[in-house]
Amino acid sequence: MQQTRHFSPQKLKNKSYSKQGWQKRSGSNSKFGSGNRAPRKRFGENIDISRFIKKASENVQEKAIEITHTFQDFNFCEPLKQNLDKREYKTPTPIQDQAISLMLEGRDMIGLANTGTGKTAAFLLPLIEKVYKDRSQKVLIIVPTRELALQIENEYHQFSWGMKIFSAVCVGGAPIYRQIQNLNRRPNFVIGTPGRLKDLSKRGNLKLNGFQNVVLDEADRMLDMGFIEDIKMMLTQLPKERQSLFFSATLPIKIKGLVSQFSSNPATIEVKTGETTKNVEQDIVRVDRSGKFDKLHEILSRSEVSKALIFVETKREVDKITTDLSRKGHKVDSIHGDKRQSQRQRALGLFKNDSINILVATDVAARGLDIKEVSHVINYTIPQTFDDYVHRIGRTGRGDCKGFAYTFVG
Repeated sequence: MQQTRHFSPQKLKNKSYSKQGWQKRSGSNSKFGSGNRAPRKRFGENIDISRFIKKASENVQEKAIEITHTFQDFNFCEPLKQNLDKREYKTPTPIQDQAISLMLEGRDMIGLANTGTGKTAAFLLPLIEKVYKDRSQKVLIIVPTRELALQIENEYHQFSWGMKIFSAVCVGGAPIYRQIQNLNRRPNFVIGTPGRLKDLSKRGNLKLNGFQNVVLDEADRMLDMGFIEDIKMMLTQLPKERQSLFFSATLPIKIKGLVSQFSSNPATIEVKTGETTKNVEQDIVRVDRSGKFDKLHEILSRSEVSKALIFVETKREVDKITTDLSRKGHKVDSIHGDKRQSQRQRALGLFKNDSINILVATDVAARGLDIKEVSHVINYTIPQTFDDYVHRIGRTGRGDCKGFAYTFVG
């Protein structure tokens, strides 16, 4: 049985992996192998694997961000107030505290925020208020993945309950004719992924010139996924007089250019945690390729692993690991881009309600998911970039809970 070996950052400082099969810089063959990876739309980066080792912070007092509002201070309409009361929303998160007033004023905005900071409510609440007061207003929300679109729609329904404001979700992997039927009902909110929105626009079913409000959520991820030109095409078709809202964990040069081109004097709000989550204990697991699965099985069999999210690079390997873990008796399912939307939603539902305690996923499929009480994140394959790593491990250590992140290296 392979043993987990712990290494100090000093000993590992000269070890790094690159995109080319994640080979060591010395040129020796990677123990991971390249497999049949899907082509990526961005260059990888050399990652110092000592960055995968970090103790969770204990008793570290971060500088508190002063909250200056309650939700009552925003003077939302009565139905929206009632829905907030039902969900026991009393005090806004920092990004909600700073963003909502500006958005109610009609300002364009750049919100730099990680997943789990409350950014979805930060843009949904003022836009629901806006539409409730003026039913001619329409909102287009563009997101990178199906799961994030459905997650936002779920939040939207809870906030807009009983207000007779309707929405449509337009994503790939679902029957397009049903989405066309929903668009024909003239919803005020349309939430979708770039590819499907572009398709519906070309078919003439989505009239982009009718949207006076646009939200780009996880803009940096859409850049990574190669959607930037599709997004530019759609933004050019929106009315010139509009409210434009951009949310992103990072602000690459191309996203800065997009904001500059398609917004007017935007306010910038930055509410981000540190480089990686402070509550996450991070370490590497040294294991050769032949022993990787056995080591994974051994870790997942530990009593402290209550809920684990496993990241794998390729869809084929996701399926194989899921099958092999199931044969070992684990309660497991998976999500990746080739699965039907209904399959992905079923797997996520089982994971969220604890019917299964292990979910195997690719980066794209899991981006933006907000799943509570994940105890462990396991990087079965090394991420393409350190930014991907940060997003992966951000699925654990939420709130005051401690999480663990293990990265397998050869």
